[in-house]
Amino acid sequence: MAKLSNDSIIGRLNTRFEGRFDQIEASYGLLTIETGKEDILDVLEFLKTDGELQFGYLTDITAVHYPDLAKEFAVVYHLHSLVNNVRIRIKVFLDGAYPAIPTATVLWNGANWMERETYDFFGIQFIGHPDLRRILNVDDMEAFPMRKEYPLEDPNRMDKKDYFFGR
Repeated sequence: MAKLSNDSIIGRLNTRFEGRFDQIEASYGLLTIETGKEDILDVLEFLKTDGELQFGYLTDITAVHYPDLAKEFAVVYHLHSLVNNVRIRIKVFLDGAYPAIPTATVLWNGANWMERETYDFFGIQFIGHPDLRRILNVDDMEAFPMRKEYPLEDPNRMDKKDYFFGR
């Protein structure tokens, strides 16, 4: 069996989802596609169940916060086709006011804890999740620690003043 190329994966995806990808790239050889939240479950299900692609292993679900973009949050899925030894990354950008996306637990039971972790650190709402609550931080925590909502350093720290370093 020949190894799947990025071009053949893109071809299969475009046959099924023509025009429903915002961006397709292959940085460092890892195919990355960007789609909308209304299409994510269809795309994930196709990648998982297609007889040629067989991306049956959900490696990770995480998020990235881009506070300077109109759509502040990106939910990122990493899938692995163990049969073909190929990986793919799928990104979905979400609005910052209410970042919400359908749950992938309908496709992978293992998505449960990955989505809980992503909720816990970024505040992404996974619609339809069976038990969306904090998993690592304390339950009564009000902030989401991986969001870039705070300055990196305290401007009042005295030990960081330039005059201490001859500047």
